[in-house]
Amino acid sequence: MNPKSVLAAVVMLILGLVLILPHGNAAEPSGEEARIKALLSHVASLETATFIRNGKDYKATDAAEFLRRKWGANKESIKTASDFIKVAATKSSTTGKPYLIRFKDGKEVPCGEYLMQRLKAM
Repeated sequence: MNPKSVLAAVVMLILGLVLILPHGNAAEPSGEEARIKALLSHVASLETATFIRNGKDYKATDAAEFLRRKWGANKESIKTASDFIKVAATKSSTTGKPYLIRFKDGKEVPCGEYLMQRLKAM
């Protein structure tokens, strides 16, 4: 075989391997998906906080599950964790009222602002 043929064979072998070998674990979430899941986990962990949606109080775990469902319903428009906060975790899509978090000390903060601060801290 001449050197050009050997080189061509090596290149074809490498290209073939690149095309057939897996590129990471398909079950692993993307970086943005992992950030969204971390935000949801954080919301669920706020046991002493009350989440307020359309004037009604909810437990942290219920709020996290609601946001998870809202994320699922809006997957096409949510590509990043920031999108998740803006689209799913800031305000009601039916009334436009902001979601609030009331902490044990009585302080209320907009959920979207709070989660954006958490995201920046990640």
